[in-house]
Amino acid sequence: MILPVSFYSRSTLKVLVDLIGKVLVRKSEDGLTSGIIVEAEAYSGEDDPASYAFSGRTKRSEIMYGPPGRAFVHFTYGMHHMLNLVTEKKEFPAAILIRALEPRDGISLMKKRRQTEEPFNLCSGPAKICQAFAIDRSHNGVSLSSSNSPIFIKEGEKRKEELIWTSRIGVSEGKDRLWRAYLKGSPFISVK
Repeated sequence: MILPVSFYSRSTLKVLVDLIGKVLVRKSEDGLTSGIIVEAEAYSGEDDPASYAFSGRTKRSEIMYGPPGRAFVHFTYGMHHMLNLVTEKKEFPAAILIRALEPRDGISLMKKRRQTEEPFNLCSGPAKICQAFAIDRSHNGVSLSSSNSPIFIKEGEKRKEELIWTSRIGVSEGKDRLWRAYLKGSPFISVK
């Protein structure tokens, strides 16, 4: 079952807890790819110094203000795309960055796109995910709750492992907010 918009229109940290273990699906002309979400980070509010919304509403942060259940794909360091999921209510800027996946479907296609045979290196970072799944700025704003969408998230298997909470990766401000969660023991996370 594809996650409905109501899944995303809650507190960002609650969405993050429930997001781990769900399955990201990407449909393309080349084929279908999917992976279990094993790591993600939350960004919430204009008072979050690590958020794109910290400077207020800008062209880049506009999509974070809603509606929820949309993809927020941004380009960073002049070379990498990153997939975020818009959360909370409309007009409140919040999103979750997908940091790592455990590959499931379309592994040979992911290997081709990433030019690696190493399964633990396919989706162990937000830029790697976008490369393996062929996600770019053209997907910015697409609904994540429609089977007609090229990207959506569906229910996964019930997880038994606990979540580990740490500071977010690659941020200089807001390190005191332990808003990165990952599945304990997963060999697929981005940073051990």
